[in-house]
Amino acid sequence: MAASYGAPGVYIEEQPSGSMPIEGVGTAVAAFVGFTETYNVDEGDPTDPDGVKPQLVTSWPQYERVYGGFVRGARLPHAVRGFFENGGAAAYIVRIPVGDGDGDGQARLSLPAAERPEVESLHIAALNPGARVEVEVVPPAAPPQGGEGGNGGGGGENPAGEYTLRVYSDGSLQEEIGGLQFTGKSPRTLERTVNERSRFVRIEIPPMHGVSLAERAPAPGRYQVERPAVALNGVTPADLEGSVAERTGYQGLAIAEAVTMVAIPDLITITTGDDGSFDEETYLAVQKQLVDWCESSHTKMAILDTPPGLNATRALEWRQKLARDSAFAALYYPNVVITNPLQRPGATNGEKFLTVPASGHVAGVWARTDGTRGVWKAPANEALRGIARLEFEVTSGEQDLLNPEGVNCIRSFGSYGTKIWGARTLAKTDPSWRYINVRRLFNFIEESIRRGTQWAVFEPNDFDLWQRVKRNITSFLRGLWMQGALVGTTMEQAFYVVCDESNNPASSVDEGKLIVEVGIAPVKPAEFVIFRISQWQGGGAASE
Repeated sequence: MAASYGAPGVYIEEQPSGSMPIEGVGTAVAAFVGFTETYNVDEGDPTDPDGVKPQLVTSWPQYERVYGGFVRGARLPHAVRGFFENGGAAAYIVRIPVGDGDGDGQARLSLPAAERPEVESLHIAALNPGARVEVEVVPPAAPPQGGEGGNGGGGGENPAGEYTLRVYSDGSLQEEIGGLQFTGKSPRTLERTVNERSRFVRIEIPPMHGVSLAERAPAPGRYQVERPAVALNGVTPADLEGSVAERTGYQGLAIAEAVTMVAIPDLITITTGDDGSFDEETYLAVQKQLVDWCESSHTKMAILDTPPGLNATRALEWRQKLARDSAFAALYYPNVVITNPLQRPGATNGEKFLTVPASGHVAGVWARTDGTRGVWKAPANEALRGIARLEFEVTSGEQDLLNPEGVNCIRSFGSYGTKIWGARTLAKTDPSWRYINVRRLFNFIEESIRRGTQWAVFEPNDFDLWQRVKRNITSFLRGLWMQGALVGTTMEQAFYVVCDESNNPASSVDEGKLIVEVGIAPVKPAEFVIFRISQWQGGGAASE
């Protein structure tokens, strides 16, 4: 209602323009479900002391501060680092608490005795759960030879009988504790000496009858204080699924609406037994549940990994066993091999490298493509960063069989690099949803329109509202068409928006409904580039 005017004068009234621009939602946010080294509540959510709720990280250093680094047995840290290495910028971490093996979060190390390697000398525990701690044992000097003075020819740096313990954190020397003797001292005295002087480690000398402290002097060298491997006591597929109410598992991503892609890199961890056995049935069941959940959400896509150790024939069999016909999931083969960040000094070739699922690296490529080209560009023919090699090399003949079944291959092209060489979803019956970029483009447009038209709810449902909604959606789609997201030489060929009496009759208005029909023509990738070449008996007529 207009304001009443009393005194003469100039009055300013602001009127709504009727234009409510629709902004595109983000498309490059991933979510990873699995196990972490630890959880630092001071860096994370103080209201979530166990760290089970999805939490956002925007860089690898931030992930290390909140969840620690790498730990034997967990694949999630490798996936997260691969995501950021390949261009990802934001990811939600869904931490699955493990059983008794989670312990107090301390990294521990047992040093062997110099003279008797089968005997434990010291137990060392790192105090800072987030730091990468190493200790170096410097032995005493060798006794003088031939009556000559000096430290002798043994190369030791300490006076006779005295050891030095050096502590490194994240590669930098932090403290040096000298004057440690293993003769004429009791174990408790030695423990107290180190524990009172060190800010980074605590030592314990386990009781051992029949072995003197001198016989248990530690072997010289530099050692990394590692956390024990993830202990999966009691972890089940239900833990991965979690609960919406408790905000756990991938169901807990209900509070993270920005997530558009979900992966479970530690699925292989819970389905591999201590004896190396593989639980195929559980692996398949979890993947099927994840695909169904993403399809029901209608805004997220599952990035699936084939299990390690499969050749191309068995990967094809795996796709058939997966038995899902969905545009909301994509399957990648093979796994990737990375440099093992937990390798020990002098590691064998088998310890220098580690086979991990490719989903984290693939999610990074999706995010990178979204940022550089747009969500409508197929995330394929893109280089994979941060890997040493592929677990298996895929030939063109093998991909001829895998690609039609929706198995996206990662292939090595020599000097051209290792690239994702497929962009298909698991959709089989409806070829219109065959490509990843088409499904993700529709997700993007649908969610952008949904969020950008919230203002229309409870507005008067009349011709004016219809025109305003139509105008806003048309403006949004015109922008996408100009960026190359839609195919067509004119806007009429690229999309249409209908919102008038034809789809909003009086009966529909009486029911409180506003119906808008939108049609778009998405761009699709040139998956097969074909050149038809033949001989030409050319040569035009000679010039006069």
